[in-house]
Amino acid sequence: MTPVQLSIFDLVTASVLVLLDAGISIALGLRLHRQLLLAAARMVVQLMLVGFVLRAVFAMGSAPATVAVVALMIAAAAREVATRPGQRLRSGGNYRIGGIVVGVSGIATVLLALLTAIRPAPWYDPRYAIPLMGIVLGSVLNSASLCLDTFFSGVTNGRAAIEARLALGATRHQALGPLMRESIRKGLIPIANQMSAAGIITLPGIMTGQILAGMDPLDAVKYQILLMFLLAGGSGLAAVGTVYLASSAVTDDRDRLRLDRLTAC
Repeated sequence: MTPVQLSIFDLVTASVLVLLDAGISIALGLRLHRQLLLAAARMVVQLMLVGFVLRAVFAMGSAPATVAVVALMIAAAAREVATRPGQRLRSGGNYRIGGIVVGVSGIATVLLALLTAIRPAPWYDPRYAIPLMGIVLGSVLNSASLCLDTFFSGVTNGRAAIEARLALGATRHQALGPLMRESIRKGLIPIANQMSAAGIITLPGIMTGQILAGMDPLDAVKYQILLMFLLAGGSGLAAVGTVYLASSAVTDDRDRLRLDRLTAC
């Protein structure tokens, strides 16, 4: 089955739906029409640029080009993790946590898929490595940013209780344990919900795209199951890593709470 090729006219026709949203905003006084139209225009420009870049990288098929694109993606995801929480560590601490967590969890998860399940030749084939990294980073980013925001908010609001535990002789991990577990739990809820809804409530985007491109539905399902497992693993690594790094950042080697290292955005 040959994939259906979309023309510019097809995209323009579909854009009428965005104009409909803008019209609803104007009619109901929602004041969202400019935001909607600007977001749609920005999306088109960004995706077209990405398409041209990926076409060139795919044509080269070189390891350095693949690594360069992956590194840029990791850097962008780490920045998002660092800037989303309502509080930040001084001296760029959020960026360090984001970079470590996103880099380690993303690379480990994608390498596992490339070297075991998918096994492209060569293993760094950009047609596989870059899309996989993009999918995994989206889940890792959400998990890490949720954990970081939950932990920093919890440690600030629960300062008195945490310091009381420390004063009674608890170690920092014992004193912060309930908050750490709650933060990790919050970070894993989105992927748990996503897996629960897949197939019954929603058809995941990757699976839908593969079916539209002509792949057999059962083969598309297998790829989607693999991807969901990868997302779950990446999210788990990101959640645990983020919370443990954050807990170390707000305490010292004498098991003291150091909220002076935090600043509100």
